[in-house]
Amino acid sequence: QLELITPFQLYFNPELIFKHFQVWRLITNYLFFGPVGFNFLFNMIFLYRYCRMLEEGSFRGRTADFVFMFLFGGLLMTVFGLFVNLVFLGQAFTIMLVYVWSRRNPYVRMNFFGLLIFQAPFLPWVLMGFSLLLGNSIIVDLLGIAVGHIYFFLEDVFPNQPGGRRLLRTPSVLKAIFDTPDDDPNYNPLPEERPGGFAWGEGQRLGG
Repeated sequence: QLELITPFQLYFNPELIFKHFQVWRLITNYLFFGPVGFNFLFNMIFLYRYCRMLEEGSFRGRTADFVFMFLFGGLLMTVFGLFVNLVFLGQAFTIMLVYVWSRRNPYVRMNFFGLLIFQAPFLPWVLMGFSLLLGNSIIVDLLGIAVGHIYFFLEDVFPNQPGGRRLLRTPSVLKAIFDTPDDDPNYNPLPEERPGGFAWGEGQRLGG
């Protein structure tokens, strides 16, 4: 926004990365969500909300596993990005977080803009439909859903299948850096607020 740099210095370009060694593009393409506007605010709200709920929910006390999910998802999206015409992957990363949270909270009822009420696992698809209505490409949403599903399957589904085992193991170096030995058993996550006063993806657990 200050025009100190331009999106042309940030976007994902395999030729510039591997032939001209502009390796920062592997990271910066996740950090640009377009000019400040509805799409930018929409992504920031969902990124904050579902990243926070994952960190305080299923990843509570497992910071290294949380970071490993970021690295695994980012690596997989980068590989897929070599075969699809996408220059910024930040929105796909947001959808990945939403997908993982929604599959781990299948009984939460969602209220989207006060218009739709549905179960949490449908949230990524509702967001994809919303992107379609706004005239955006759904390739980025499909990429986020695909990567989120791969992570969820390898982490939550396959290990519980007959003959299955856990294929994703957080490196010990990440555990040494991020995990702390002590955890407060009496900790209660902060209650969820409505971001911006709107019920964007707000959930309510059944029976609650």
